[in-house]
Amino acid sequence: MTTTVNLAPLPHLMIEAPVRAALLEDLGRAGDLTTDSIVPAGAWAETALVARQPGVVAGLDAASLAFRLVDPAIEIAIERPDGTRLAPGDRIATIAGPARGMLTAERVALNFLGHLSGVATATATLVAAVQGHKARICCTRKTMPGLRALQKYAVRAGGGVNHRFGLDDAVLIKDNHVAAAGGVAAAIRAARAGVGHLVKIEVEVDSLDQLDEALGERVDAVLLDNMGPDLLAEAVRRIDGRAISEASGRITPATAGAIAASGVDLISAGWLTHSAQVLDIGLDWQRLRRDRSREARPTAVSAL
Repeated sequence: MTTTVNLAPLPHLMIEAPVRAALLEDLGRAGDLTTDSIVPAGAWAETALVARQPGVVAGLDAASLAFRLVDPAIEIAIERPDGTRLAPGDRIATIAGPARGMLTAERVALNFLGHLSGVATATATLVAAVQGHKARICCTRKTMPGLRALQKYAVRAGGGVNHRFGLDDAVLIKDNHVAAAGGVAAAIRAARAGVGHLVKIEVEVDSLDQLDEALGERVDAVLLDNMGPDLLAEAVRRIDGRAISEASGRITPATAGAIAASGVDLISAGWLTHSAQVLDIGLDWQRLRRDRSREARPTAVSAL
């Protein structure tokens, strides 16, 4: 078992709102009609979260919370924590508790776990593609509504780093800002006059002329948009360490290596969060007891 990163968990309060909202959406007005009709009220179940395909796991706290919000008696023992590389058949966690609550929470838990593991796996794929170069893989603000903190956490689980979290923690001057301001230099000057001294300023450029203009204003970072490897290499040469260089646009595992070889500091890709393929993870049934009092419950360590 190997983990890609030393990962700090998200605070419980940052996870609860989206998980609770997903459960309320699923339960609707009458609860789980199927499970409540079929499974005896006192039944006790043991299940396991199992990987169906290779990848990197992320989102176990969200999945664990989904089970425990439905029934606090459900216990989860994590065997492969977030950031761990998975092989098909790997058992990620074992779950024990009331069967009704377990089945009611199953889909929401797997939705979070599969999606966030998909984000982590996609990130790890790009990280591997740039191995041997200094470039780091980072995400963008192209996240699903309500899931930004979780998705950016999953990027970190896959070995990537985070771009700004919102409009309020950094300045990123895009092409339309430049158009509105009347030029790159004018936009940078206006931004610098309008924000505090601790706020970093990045500007998007799509030509070497725009880059030279930005460097003349001592900008903190430049986003080199949709440039090929040769043009990126020239841009990095001109920057010469005076600003952080970020490449973006049409980044794939096939193109990332050549882009990284240009010498850029960062490579950003929006698809890591908005289009990552779900990692197939299943909840495998182990056994059902109709009365939990007949045997002692197994010891479990919660993820939360």
